[in-house]
Amino acid sequence: MPHATVESVMTSPVVRVAPETGFREIVTLMTEYDITGVPVVDPDGRPLGLVSEADLLRTLAAQEDPASLLPAPESAQVGHGGEVTAADLMTAQPVCTTPDTSVVAAARLMSRHGLKRLPVLDEEGRVIGMVSRGDLLRVFLREDRVIRREIVEEVLGRIDGVSPAEIGVEVDQGRVVLSGSVPEAHLVPIVLNLCRAVDGVVSVTDRLQAGGATASIG
Repeated sequence: MPHATVESVMTSPVVRVAPETGFREIVTLMTEYDITGVPVVDPDGRPLGLVSEADLLRTLAAQEDPASLLPAPESAQVGHGGEVTAADLMTAQPVCTTPDTSVVAAARLMSRHGLKRLPVLDEEGRVIGMVSRGDLLRVFLREDRVIRREIVEEVLGRIDGVSPAEIGVEVDQGRVVLSGSVPEAHLVPIVLNLCRAVDGVVSVTDRLQAGGATASIG
């Protein structure tokens, strides 16, 4: 009963930019595709950094003249034209994840580093997608009937000594209520913990009985 993976919720293909991409073009891309961050990649598609809305706003706020963010007239161009580029804006060496990482592990990675999004890399280290906090939270939008079916078939149906026919499973907006009986008290925490681990489950209420007596442990 594996958790959903990053691959199942990530955005792909992903909008990417080169280090020399200018401020205005980055803003245009973010607006056009309704995204809040873009990976900066090398010619092979490997990540160099990440530019977020916060990076753009921070740079904008630091400018006395916002026009300085845009390309200078051709006659006045020096170097990369005076325009702020992705290389100037990006957070280098971004924390990344992989398609087969579970959504739980990806969420922990985001939480640990205080991030809102992660580039997703293939086996060659190339960016193939992006996953955001909102993407990870989509697992909690699973339909109740889908959650119930997984609990009955993938959880209860695979625990030795437990008969799915003896356990009632009600699911309402991700909140699970278990009733009925299990043959041994030690099976109760096993059932509860495995049900809590199902993607989309918000809470589990225990109304199980063991050997004819209520065996609630919370």
